[in-house]
Amino acid sequence: MHRRAAALAVPLAAITLAVSSCGSIPEEWRTPAFLRMDGDQLDPRLPTVTGEVGEEPEVAFPDADPPEEEISGIVSEGSGEDELVRADDLVVANVVQYQWTGPGEGELAEGMSSYETGAPDLIRMEQMPEQISDVLVNQPVGSRAVYVMPPLTEDEQAQAEASGQPAPAGASVLVIDLVNSFNKGSVVPGEQTTDGGDGLPVVTQDGHSEPTIEVPEGDAPEDLEIVPLIEGTGAEVEEGEQVIVQYTGVRWEADENGEHPSFDSTWSRGGDPFDTTIGAGSVIEGWDEGIVGQPVGSRLLLSVPADLAYGETEEETMGAPAGPLVFVVDVLGSYKNPPPAEEGAEGGEGAEEEADPAEEDGE
Repeated sequence: MHRRAAALAVPLAAITLAVSSCGSIPEEWRTPAFLRMDGDQLDPRLPTVTGEVGEEPEVAFPDADPPEEEISGIVSEGSGEDELVRADDLVVANVVQYQWTGPGEGELAEGMSSYETGAPDLIRMEQMPEQISDVLVNQPVGSRAVYVMPPLTEDEQAQAEASGQPAPAGASVLVIDLVNSFNKGSVVPGEQTTDGGDGLPVVTQDGHSEPTIEVPEGDAPEDLEIVPLIEGTGAEVEEGEQVIVQYTGVRWEADENGEHPSFDSTWSRGGDPFDTTIGAGSVIEGWDEGIVGQPVGSRLLLSVPADLAYGETEEETMGAPAGPLVFVVDVLGSYKNPPPAEEGAEGGEGAEEEADPAEEDGE
């Protein structure tokens, strides 16, 4: 199972991981060494993959039976040495799967192209099996990798059929195009043009570290307040997209010590970016209303009233923070979501719900 079925069974949808607490990201985490070896030769048994990265590839299958072992390689290398994929990154990739059925013969696997849906996959590199991740680590964004997983053995075919899964014919060929990569401690570029204030919290943030949020005395605004601290230049976030963010949340009301500690923050989990569907009820209404329509690359100050957060009282919130809340959100990226699986489709069982930011605290 491990040699190939595990690789194909790993979902390419991202799941947020809790990592060790770290308030500031070391510089060496942000500047990985350029470790690729020069002169690497592609295995001649690999299919020929052509076409521009960013467009669905064209695959020509060798005039031979598929190999009985896993083979892989980089068939097109991106140009940016300053955007290398690391072993703990959140990677955005277009993924296409083909079936190599015989000498010179193969076809696109039905429903297995993110180019067809227009929705790239979000891949947590730490969750990928080594035979997938090892090829991608230290490659530049814009690269294209190809993998050949040998045909299922008779035992594997029997296991697949017994579990109600279709047993693919021939070898599986994966083509992965690296679209973008977000590392621990990613922040939006640029300098803040405002720090908030004027009755709203004041925000300071030093590089790749958790922001400091100073909440003023007095009542919170009754309505949702959205202040772009950094105005992004990317495309506007659309309802239903997958957003990738860094964030910190505090309560407007001070604790018994007169302080406003964060109740939830990606920075308390090592600066690991969080991804979720936006504008579809997966997170609090204040996020849905405050982030949809904002350009990618923005840093947002959100003052969220209780009725757009978790509720006014602890009884209403059932463990989530009560009352008005304040968030600082870096909108790192936003991508289309895959279309929902058809009812009764294979593989739909066991799908996990989107995590709400505050619900991750303490995981």
